[in-house]
Amino acid sequence: GRLEAVTQQMGYHPRYLDSFLKTQHYLLHMDGPLPFDCRHYIAIMAAARHQCRYLVNLHVLQFLRAGGDPQWLRGLDFIPPKLRNLNEINKILAHRPWLITKEHIEKLLKISEWSWSLAELVHAVVLLAHCHALASFVFGCGCEQEEGPGGRGSLKPSPPGNQCFCEAATGNGCSQELLRINRKRSLDSCMELDSLRERIQRIHVETEGREETRPLLPDREEGEGGTAEVGVQGPACGLSPLSDTDGEVTGAANLACYMQDPDFGYQDFARRDEDQTQVFRVQDYSWEDHGFSLVNRLYSDIGHLLDEKFRMVDGLQSSAMAKRQGCEPSVFKRGIWNYIHCMFGIRYDDYDYAEVNHLLERMLKVYIKTVTCYPEKTNPEMFDRFWKQFKHSEKVHVNLLILEARMQAELLYALQAITQYMI
Repeated sequence: GRLEAVTQQMGYHPRYLDSFLKTQHYLLHMDGPLPFDCRHYIAIMAAARHQCRYLVNLHVLQFLRAGGDPQWLRGLDFIPPKLRNLNEINKILAHRPWLITKEHIEKLLKISEWSWSLAELVHAVVLLAHCHALASFVFGCGCEQEEGPGGRGSLKPSPPGNQCFCEAATGNGCSQELLRINRKRSLDSCMELDSLRERIQRIHVETEGREETRPLLPDREEGEGGTAEVGVQGPACGLSPLSDTDGEVTGAANLACYMQDPDFGYQDFARRDEDQTQVFRVQDYSWEDHGFSLVNRLYSDIGHLLDEKFRMVDGLQSSAMAKRQGCEPSVFKRGIWNYIHCMFGIRYDDYDYAEVNHLLERMLKVYIKTVTCYPEKTNPEMFDRFWKQFKHSEKVHVNLLILEARMQAELLYALQAITQYMI
């Protein structure tokens, strides 16, 4: 259950890291509407939309440690209908959140014995948005790649031992109280690693050869960012009992079994069909005035944690980046934030969007769009190539802005749909 590569990157901004870890811990390990195993399975579904093996592997292990049914890891066809019904919102939120409507919400809340409660759905939506956005950070900072000379982010060596993601951040601002709570409340210690390996091996043996006839998904064509998306290949088995040199289980040989409609992806909002959703105006529905109170009412305290995280990333220092562009730090950060929201059809009436082209060089815009909209296309060189004059910590800062702006965009669309349903 470690997020060492992520925490090492976020560790360049320790106050933000502390806020991120509190939120992640609350979502996955503290009291809430959803069972613990379902939380990790939802995270698997979310990460699979972007082919993020780093996060899928992490949550596969935590799912089993939380007592999850190993058969679920064979794919969506083997999970309860209630969870499987979440697939449509997962798909839309990950790629085209502006398509979510109150009808999607009503469908989930009104399906007889498989219906969701509002509280459960809000918990699930926050988890989905969190994992989609975290996948962007994972790819954007190179955490998906192996550490070392060939890695994107020149990551520091991982500390030894079986630390949880909080323990790996010790010394980077993660409070000792949070570590104490995590050791006490986390379900990571419920099952020994050997037992996990045996269960994963058993799943692999049971499914091996059963679905050999399933066709491979074709590679996608080259898109913006200049890189081709890696096709999902291999048998339709969720896990492969591979071990690294330390004997740790690694898995998720093929992620297609956790997805339906794998060809559904991001499309430019500006090129949408005329009959699709109109521009989302923040003046009509904002996080501060609407989303915060709704999510906090239905899932106690998560609104405060999310709000703290949004404020924390807004407060990060970026004077060096802004100075290079000859503007104030707040102006530069707002340019990045509003550009990301613009790609999802979210507009601010009080902002002059001509500033985006003035503030952000083309290579930086290509990088931001790739990491935000189709992070799985981020190639190993992009982190090093984009805006070479950036320091490493400044590049991480850009990726934190991408993470939070994307997460807020998904939440705004989902929470607005929930609000319309309630009304």
